[in-house]
Amino acid sequence: MTRRRPSQILLPLLSMVLLLGACTAGADDRQAEGAAARAEAAAETVRVAVQTVQPRRVVVYDELPGRVSALRTAEIRPQVTGIVQRVLFTEGSEVSVGQPLFQIDPAALAADVEAASAVQARAEADLVNARLKHERVKALSATQTVSAAALGDATATLAQARAGVAEARANLTRRQLELSHATVRSPIAGRIGQALTTEGGLASVGASTALAVVQRIDRVYLDVRQPSMIRELLEEMLASGRSKDAAALPVDILTITGKPYEFQGKVLYSDSTVDSGTGSIAMRVEVPNPYRQLLPGMYLRAKVPNAIYPDALTVPQEAVRRDPSGRAQLAVIANDNTSRTRDVGLGPLVDRRYVILSGLKAGETVVVQGQDRTGGGQPLELVPYQSSAPKTEI
Repeated sequence: MTRRRPSQILLPLLSMVLLLGACTAGADDRQAEGAAARAEAAAETVRVAVQTVQPRRVVVYDELPGRVSALRTAEIRPQVTGIVQRVLFTEGSEVSVGQPLFQIDPAALAADVEAASAVQARAEADLVNARLKHERVKALSATQTVSAAALGDATATLAQARAGVAEARANLTRRQLELSHATVRSPIAGRIGQALTTEGGLASVGASTALAVVQRIDRVYLDVRQPSMIRELLEEMLASGRSKDAAALPVDILTITGKPYEFQGKVLYSDSTVDSGTGSIAMRVEVPNPYRQLLPGMYLRAKVPNAIYPDALTVPQEAVRRDPSGRAQLAVIANDNTSRTRDVGLGPLVDRRYVILSGLKAGETVVVQGQDRTGGGQPLELVPYQSSAPKTEI
């Protein structure tokens, strides 16, 4: 048996070790290259926030200042002259229809009633006398005992007596009516203000000052003025049928500090005359006021519709960018998840969203956040846009 020398055994072992090391180094290099490629691809992918555009109904409003007035106002005035004996209401309270408010001294009026009643009684007695005389003359005339002239006089006297009774009755009715007016009553239901006279004051027919004022304020009017051109455009839009229910659009009410009022109003009418100085037209809005928060004379703001878009495409305000020339642009996502810059036509801004008039179609996706990182044509990682602003109905 031939014995191998140590060098003959070590050389194959060394070759195997070198071969295994080369294989391990090659695998490590490939892993490093793969990791580098993945890192490079991740570096090229840009994350952006996007939103898909869908049509929605948008109403554009004008905020117009206006002044509140009562639904109905009644100035309480006396219909007879006399001294006020009592004030029968609490100032600032709610009164009902027919509620007594003032009591005028009725003594003189009661005396007039008695006098008129006596006149009526005398007239009725004259009528009885005239009727009996007429009957006697008529009977004698049948036997030709009296002349026809006497019968004519008796007939005329009877007619005058009947007229006298009718006049006396009418005079009595008038005096009784005046006596009833000694109690001054409220013609409407509402809130009564300050009593403008006190006990002992003179209530006079035809006086320039009312005794009190009652106002119905469970609903109030808000009178505003809108530019006539905007009103004309809105009416044309309604007439074209683009919004069948727009005539009944509610009107949002804001306090003078900008706080929203919990009830909405409705437009009752627009005036038929345009103010030649301002070019505006008067509008009246009816507003519910069950808690009596709105008082006549207050200033409010009304959000009156000036345009209606039944199928508008809207995007968040921050999605719109402008080029150096000032043109509005959007970054629109293509089929390969890259973006394309597109010029668009902007409409009004409503609740921090622009109405897009041209350059965009329903169903397209636009970049809302991250537009500054989409200029290289690289693929994008799309993340749904989440608005940080409170949601409001458009």
